[in-house]
Amino acid sequence: MIKRSMLTYDHFSITDATKLQLEMQQHINLKPLEKPIHTIGGADISFNKNSTTVYAGIVILDYPAMTLRSYSLIVAETTFPYQSGYLAFREVPALLQAWQQSDEKPDLMILDGQGITHPRKMGIATHFGQLANIPAIGCAKSMLFGKFDALGQEKFSSEPIYGKGELLGYALRTKAKVQPVYISPGHLVTGEQSLDIMKSCIGKYRIPEPTRLAHEKVNEFRVGKLKSGFHVAPPLPPTLF
Repeated sequence: MIKRSMLTYDHFSITDATKLQLEMQQHINLKPLEKPIHTIGGADISFNKNSTTVYAGIVILDYPAMTLRSYSLIVAETTFPYQSGYLAFREVPALLQAWQQSDEKPDLMILDGQGITHPRKMGIATHFGQLANIPAIGCAKSMLFGKFDALGQEKFSSEPIYGKGELLGYALRTKAKVQPVYISPGHLVTGEQSLDIMKSCIGKYRIPEPTRLAHEKVNEFRVGKLKSGFHVAPPLPPTLF
């Protein structure tokens, strides 16, 4: 259950945000999943530079088939600044609106950003996972915190990410000779499970399917190709074989 149904952080200063991160840090729970995963969600935000308008989307896919089931799209306003280490304060309120609007909830969420690979362990996946009370994994396109050893060039090469002597997540190469993505648990899932789950989410692209499809939907929404609301995806056409 979401703790703050009409959540906004627009009145927060960076000092306020840091204080809340340190408070929420005490409630991080990285435990093994309690049930098998049958559906998986992906979340992303799109916005025009220097605009207060954000477009938020959550997609829900069958797991591990990675077929799209449904998606929820909303438009919201925020004045919280875009600042490294505080992404959740700009994006989570809109994503929670999309979450509340969705008629179905997945077994686990993937968010475009960090989990505990964060100076205060409070990346967007940790923040969202706690408020929505859902297992959540961060899948970031760039590093924010921590270090890892040189990664092999082959697909599925991975190396642990350490910060302050602690295992925080994994760098994962999703395609041969492309830049890796950075996987870390956010809430109610372990780091090892996070890596295994993300390997099952890889399709033809560098970015795993849950966040790739979420990014695709919110960008189509932002340019007017899709409407706000909850949508059930059309069934796939039958195959001949």
